[in-house]
Amino acid sequence: MNAITLDRVLTDAGHLPSDEREILEDLLRQRRIEAWRMETATEAKNAAAAFRSGRLKAQSAESVITRLRAAK
Repeated sequence: MNAITLDRVLTDAGHLPSDEREILEDLLRQRRIEAWRMETATEAKNAAAAFRSGRLKAQSAESVITRLRAAK
């Protein structure tokens, strides 16, 4: 079985007509955005469940910002 490599995909995409390359770029961008949305939704659901179960506690925005700045 032939493995698909990034180089092969880029080479093949380079042979597409310009308008089809633009469509491919748009489709890839849309899929990345949708994947990000799905990941974010899953993380939010998990965080909400953790909060409801008591594993996460409410915090002030100031305390969270202070901890984030300290983590740099």
